[in-house]
Amino acid sequence: MIEDRVLVVDDEEQFVVAFAKRLGARGFAVETAGSGEEALEAMRHRRFDAVVLDLAMPGMDGIATLRALQDINPDVQVVLLTGRGTVKKGVEAMKLGAMDFLEKPVDIEVLMDKIREAKAKSDEIMQI
Repeated sequence: MIEDRVLVVDDEEQFVVAFAKRLGARGFAVETAGSGEEALEAMRHRRFDAVVLDLAMPGMDGIATLRALQDINPDVQVVLLTGRGTVKKGVEAMKLGAMDFLEKPVDIEVLMDKIREAKAKSDEIMQI
């Protein structure tokens, strides 16, 4: 079985490392980025089934990163995460095409379900 390819983008290094290990232990192929700019570079060179993206990052925030990722791949499946979620930002992200908006700390099982859902959507789009 082909692993689900996930890009985890967050400026909190400890969170990214721990989260990537947890997803990797569950069979996901995980790549990490510490900024929006790093995420864009990764997206230019590789295809991901899902991007787990922090909303509140210095410099290029999650909304700006979401827009730029969609410029590279309009079909990218993005789940936004935040520790400081607001309904307004969540609505904005969904209008821009984010697949979902979850608050930290996120339940790993819930996120895994979202990643699998993203992979299914990605696979469906690739077949069209």
